[in-house]
Amino acid sequence: MSDLFYYICCGLLALGILLGLSLLSKVKTAATGNLVSCLSCALAVILTLVRYEILSDGLLYLCMGIGLAIGMTLALRVKMIAMPQMVAFLHGLGVAASALVAILVLTSPSLTAFTRFTGGLALAVGSLTFTSSMVAAGKLQRLLPQKPLILPSHKALLNVCAALILLPLLLLTLGIAVKASMLVNLIASLGFGLLFTIRVGGADMPITISLLNCFAGVAGAIAGMSIDDPLLIAAEGIVGASGLLLTQIMCRAMNRSLPDILMGRTSVAGAPSAVVPENTAPAAEPDAAAPDRPDPAELLRGAKDVIIIPGYGMALAQAQEQVKALMEKLEANGTKVRFAIHPVAGRMPGHMNVLLCEVDIPYDQLFELDEINADFASSDVAIIVGANDVVNPAARHAAGTPIYGMPILQADQAPWAVVCNFDRQPGYAGVPNTLYDEPHTILLLGDAKETVQRLADAL
Repeated sequence: MSDLFYYICCGLLALGILLGLSLLSKVKTAATGNLVSCLSCALAVILTLVRYEILSDGLLYLCMGIGLAIGMTLALRVKMIAMPQMVAFLHGLGVAASALVAILVLTSPSLTAFTRFTGGLALAVGSLTFTSSMVAAGKLQRLLPQKPLILPSHKALLNVCAALILLPLLLLTLGIAVKASMLVNLIASLGFGLLFTIRVGGADMPITISLLNCFAGVAGAIAGMSIDDPLLIAAEGIVGASGLLLTQIMCRAMNRSLPDILMGRTSVAGAPSAVVPENTAPAAEPDAAAPDRPDPAELLRGAKDVIIIPGYGMALAQAQEQVKALMEKLEANGTKVRFAIHPVAGRMPGHMNVLLCEVDIPYDQLFELDEINADFASSDVAIIVGANDVVNPAARHAAGTPIYGMPILQADQAPWAVVCNFDRQPGYAGVPNTLYDEPHTILLLGDAKETVQRLADAL
């Protein structure tokens, strides 16, 4: 295969991946975009096999077959609720491959300084992203504590790890003590990734997932530089760039600064607001409306405009089928029903969209925060299903808390808010929800699958 033909194919496949991403941004073309991207990646694998003349390697096909079988099994068996941790886990596997490529490069003879530098950098970024991804997956799967874990001298430990990454990287570039430098780089990078992610709480997990996506692409692109593979550089560069753009979108949605996230500063400085109680006791009668509040079913029967806000609690309860049943009952009664989706609802970007799509709720009824926030005041009822931090009015006044300044869905502006949450406890950010104490809020506490189903049955 000539170099010119190979480079032309690389360019066309990179454009194919970009086209797929572009098509994914629109609901009607998303399935086609997914197919185009997958096909481009498959052709990239075939092109690589032909380019390096390894089509006849039987062991390679055995490994590809095993990977294909595992991937198909996971695709068929993993539930949508487990998708965030699966995404984090797959990030880890991807960067582990980049780190292995870097190790093979660095143990090869007769390397240039550029190759040693890119190999060492790919090893560092790949290793720290691997442990970060595994910790994130463990937190999301509840195998690890989900609250932020800050060790004594945490910042100092991170600084030590960073120094032990940079110094060996310099030695690797100069060709000094290559094997020892590579080992120190590897261990320090693994430690840095662990320390970086254990301090992340649930409120910042969507940003972390998108940031790890960016890191995975960066590691792969640098690994491509170390082996002089333009196709790998282009494909992984696209992953890294898209991950960075998504991270910036998530930061804006949560009013976060990316440098603050990277440095572990997840709260805005200031004294906590006195209007937010430190402890909120569970309601004595979770399913009973207060005497001065209407029956929620009667309220919904007379409603002409209802906005439903799904959150991670809906995913935990797996209540999306019941939410759809409630939507259909409302629409059969002539009620206009829309869904308000916060960019960071759930544990990864697009989590709520995926769950609602799973039960065939039309995408044209899903609205982002900026599109629907102004409509809450003119609606009749806002129904909150398992959402907490993203509707917490404390974000406007509780200075010093993780959600302070975060744009929220203005459910408190609706004439009535029906809350189908498990209890009155704070959300992942640990900030009590002041919406629960509003006079126009009706609490239906308990498992969302049951409370939403009772509402649908009552209609």
